[in-house]
Amino acid sequence: MLRNETAKDPVRMKAALAGLRSYQNAPRPARPPEAAVVGRIGRVTLRGHGAQGRPILFVPSLINGSEILDLGAQNSMMRGLAARGLNPVLLDWGTPGPDEADVGLGGHVERYILPALDMLGKDAALAGYCLGGTMSVAAAVLRPPKALVLIAAPWDFGGFSSQTRNDLLELWRSAEPVSRGFGLLPAEILQQIFWRIDPSRTIAKFEQFARKDAASPEGQNYVAVEDWANDGPPLPLAAGRDLMEGLMAGNMSGEGRWTISGRTIDPDGLRIPVLNILSTTDRITPAASAWRGGERIALDEGHVGMVVGRRAPQSLWSHLATWLSHLQDS
Repeated sequence: MLRNETAKDPVRMKAALAGLRSYQNAPRPARPPEAAVVGRIGRVTLRGHGAQGRPILFVPSLINGSEILDLGAQNSMMRGLAARGLNPVLLDWGTPGPDEADVGLGGHVERYILPALDMLGKDAALAGYCLGGTMSVAAAVLRPPKALVLIAAPWDFGGFSSQTRNDLLELWRSAEPVSRGFGLLPAEILQQIFWRIDPSRTIAKFEQFARKDAASPEGQNYVAVEDWANDGPPLPLAAGRDLMEGLMAGNMSGEGRWTISGRTIDPDGLRIPVLNILSTTDRITPAASAWRGGERIALDEGHVGMVVGRRAPQSLWSHLATWLSHLQDS
């Protein structure tokens, strides 16, 4: 990827490699203390960040770890919302084993998200980020919570470029035979999803990091985000197939053909409050891929920046806190 993006510009290549070296050698920021466990469902852990009020179950993507929503003591959306008087509960997917090879995306909804909502009670709201939002739509259709929040959640995969969809299908077809032996799609393969969606951005961010102080607060936040992006659990094989073939290539959700246990997942029939937050500059899940319904808010931060970027507390966190606080009062 580096060769492809910088073949005609050795200065850029040198800068990107310098940024990569700086990232590799940077001191690692300390993780914040883990929040209290409020429930366990198999490999899934529910961590409570608030004390009182309606619980809001936050479902992160299956790709990479849940810690992006609780990145650091000073940069945690969960802790930021709790400080605003809300009761966010983070669903940590844990690490699947090969015995879950046949658990698809629908299986994650039925096996983990719905029981988590049951555990939190009938008053619970549901919020999903990225692919976690896609699955939260399914959970809301199958068993409506008090409200649904979607954050950069793809639904109509026709909103991705045909090049991206074709590239990811090709990636899946090359990885599937080897992954079948493990029953899991390795994190190293999943990371290539982001590289292929926006390779120029991947190179540019290392070029920029070469000019930063890795030990500064900004540098340490970058390191924490990049460590998160380059780590994470594998994906059960069936879930990888559902994502790559069913949703990304086949657009089963956007075309109304996604079914779970024989029931079609159609969010247009939802009769609950829905907040649908998207980004006009999101290159991971383009705004065109978002579900058309709900009360929509468009931001101009990137897919990850909207959650942990410099403007996140005054932008995304503030929008969430305002909307959810009004929900609490209703």
